[in-house]
Amino acid sequence: MKAVIQRVNKSWVEVDGKIVGSIDKGLNILLGVEKGDTEEDIKKMINKIPYLRIFEDENGKMNLSLIDINGKALVISQFTLAGNIKKGRRPSFDTAEEPEKAKKIYEKFVEELGKIVPVETGIFAAHMKVFIENDGPVTFIVDSRQL
Repeated sequence: MKAVIQRVNKSWVEVDGKIVGSIDKGLNILLGVEKGDTEEDIKKMINKIPYLRIFEDENGKMNLSLIDINGKALVISQFTLAGNIKKGRRPSFDTAEEPEKAKKIYEKFVEELGKIVPVETGIFAAHMKVFIENDGPVTFIVDSRQL
């Protein structure tokens, strides 16, 4: 499982011109599910992401977590994170999980994260427009297989 997490002042996602998820200060999380991802991968990500100290304290140091700032998360499914660009010019998505299975894992991730911080989402497998006011910019890539 891979995630691109971005510290944001605000972020929202639209489907068919309608806002389906919106947050103020918090994390925009683009989440990609790969073949072989399990509940253990979810657990690793949940034990890492909301606790990362990537928000500034009163001294301008990255010392605070999403929990510390009472922030929210906007979680958006992003199967292209499983894309492989090693060969040729067209990405291969052979490592992306099948949609039905990926949706279950995505929903479980959202459910578990929602037990820790407020969560908004996009719509799984929809064509979405994501609006991000990145703060910093501060962006990290988190891979459950490296945790």
